[in-house]
Amino acid sequence: MTRDPLVGTTQAGYTLLDRVGEGGTATVYRATHPEHGTVAFKALREKLRQDRTAVARFVREAGFGTRVQHPNVIRTIQTGEEKGLPFLVIEWAAGELLESYAKRHAPFPPDEVSAVITQIAGAVFAAHSAGIVHRDLKPDNVMYDHESRTVKLLDFGIATSTDATQDQRLTRAGFFVGTLMYVAPEALSGEIVSPAADQYSLATMAYLFLTGTLPYTARSPRDMFTQLLSQPPIPLNKAKPELQFRPEVEAVVMKGLAKLPGDRYRDVVAFADALAEALKDPFPATAPAGLLSKMKGLFGR
Repeated sequence: MTRDPLVGTTQAGYTLLDRVGEGGTATVYRATHPEHGTVAFKALREKLRQDRTAVARFVREAGFGTRVQHPNVIRTIQTGEEKGLPFLVIEWAAGELLESYAKRHAPFPPDEVSAVITQIAGAVFAAHSAGIVHRDLKPDNVMYDHESRTVKLLDFGIATSTDATQDQRLTRAGFFVGTLMYVAPEALSGEIVSPAADQYSLATMAYLFLTGTLPYTARSPRDMFTQLLSQPPIPLNKAKPELQFRPEVEAVVMKGLAKLPGDRYRDVVAFADALAEALKDPFPATAPAGLLSKMKGLFGR
């Protein structure tokens, strides 16, 4: 394995200790700083440093991260460029990516679903209040510390301002941005989306955490694209035969997954509050004793 040339170097006063992750546009390092302690140092990948759009998105992410202040949003410490290397320094968050945790543990206990969704909703609402739509809300963009049940929203790399003009957009018309399994149907046209699109993504996450599966079962991106545009999501109570929730729980999740933005809740916090209330008593009292015991056993950790 080729050694990363940045590991062991000092960039803008940050000593890069090891590489901890790599995405399509940036590499993330665990770093240390005399004043800030342990941090995450995010550097634009070398092959993209001459790409104007990639650099613009990276700078935009830094700007958005600075604008959104909330306990459940990763704190931006510093942004800049060091000898041609655009970088972003953010707080070092405990835990792991929620995607990894969900793969091992979903479905979650209902009270854990409520805690996680409520915190993410608060973070996303803070972004919306700052005029920002995240556009890529998914478990892979959330850090999760299971011990404290604390989440931290990260990665505003493809976020957009709600007042962005056509000329300010970094996405060509007819192309969507985001992750297909979590993207709202209205985003598939490539047009600027409203905060309601983030609510759809959050409802998809809630569906996953409650059932361990997603509301669509497409086998290919093309099938997924078609299903999102033309078919309703699988009802929550049909996701798995061994899982049955009260109608109130299903109604909340499916309202968040409504095809039309106007048919969803007024905002992400309203969705999260409704879900938390429904999850106080999540299972139907009329469920057969054997099924109820089996359902509760799914959540025993």
